Amino acid sequence: MPGPLSHVRVLDLSRIMAGPWCGQILADLGADVIKVERLGAGDDTRRWGPPFLKDSEGNPTQEAGYYLSVNRGKRSVELDLKSKEGRDAVRALAAKSDILLENFKTGTLERMGLGYEDLKEVNPGLVYCSVTGFGLTGPQAQDAAYDFMIQGMGGLMSVTGGPDGEPGGGPQKVGVPIVDIMTGMYAAIGVLAALSNRDKTGKGEHIDLAMLDVSVAMLANQAMNFLVSGQKPVRRGNRHPNIQPQNVYPVADGFIVLAVGNDGQFRKFCEVIGQASLADEPKFATNAARVENLEELEGMLIEALAGRTIAQWCEAFAAAGVPSGPINTIDRVFEEPQIQHRKMLRDIPHPLSGTVKQVVNPLNFRNAPLSFDKAPPLLGEHTEEVLSALGLGETQQ
Repeated sequence: MPGPLSHVRVLDLSRIMAGPWCGQILADLGADVIKVERLGAGDDTRRWGPPFLKDSEGNPTQEAGYYLSVNRGKRSVELDLKSKEGRDAVRALAAKSDILLENFKTGTLERMGLGYEDLKEVNPGLVYCSVTGFGLTGPQAQDAAYDFMIQGMGGLMSVTGGPDGEPGGGPQKVGVPIVDIMTGMYAAIGVLAALSNRDKTGKGEHIDLAMLDVSVAMLANQAMNFLVSGQKPVRRGNRHPNIQPQNVYPVADGFIVLAVGNDGQFRKFCEVIGQASLADEPKFATNAARVENLEELEGMLIEALAGRTIAQWCEAFAAAGVPSGPINTIDRVFEEPQIQHRKMLRDIPHPLSGTVKQVVNPLNFRNAPLSFDKAPPLLGEHTEEVLSALGLGETQQ
């Protein structure tokens, strides 16, 4: 069956991560996503390697792993937006699209005659999403941004990493471009909400989405901790600021993650580690008390957990309903039986390598299941196909 967005066409003028992540989500959901790339150069991430995909003979191609992570299911068209022909092709595509994604520097597309006000003349129902570092308004609207710097500016790095004064302490970024990814997620939510509203009103929309705004929205409980208490949150390493015990603990053959979420789970946890009486002590009986007396509690837990292995503890805690798990390296993630059962890793046909592995969309629809059969496209792979369908020739590039 076709995906739930098989009736939707997306014109993806974005590059790098945030906009393309949104486009890949929409493609996974069945939308026809046309990725417009710079003539002869393409998306910057095509060159962000090594590693690069190897062809069927084992030789490296020009398809970087970074690019392959975020462009599945799209069609690639090469256009020169500095030329009148290229801009005319974008207008023709926009006239037949439901959604347009772009992350050009503020004002760039307007100067090309491809801004929202320009394109809504040819398509009043167009949902136009502008993704920028700082938004379309404000004192930094013209500034460029990347995920790393926004993780710092938006406060995320101030609560990520070990405490000052401890070995290895100091601010750390998240190990994936999390602000880019979350910006792509917000973009997907926004354009689909706008499509739903268009069904009701007949009107399109212009969405102004800033990475810095997203990074602040992501502060979640840490922001509210500050707003409620007036106390500035600090880096706590792996310790949760509000719920305990939640941390990484050493065991006989490595480390284990414990995520005890309530008083009932704590009681079961204490039984498993052979310290049942801890759950009745006033200093530890409630979550608030455990947070207040964490240093004393953790000393006891470290001693109690040292005698068994990761596998032994995980089995015992799972049987008791206490959330715990190993700290898997990426290779071991894909060896997890649950991940294999859920088919999160798929092989998709690729014109250069035969197949390319893809970590697929986690959404599972019963009545409109997703299909993953289109690899991230080669640069300009679909230029002739797309332009000819519009009655345009490749001279439009």
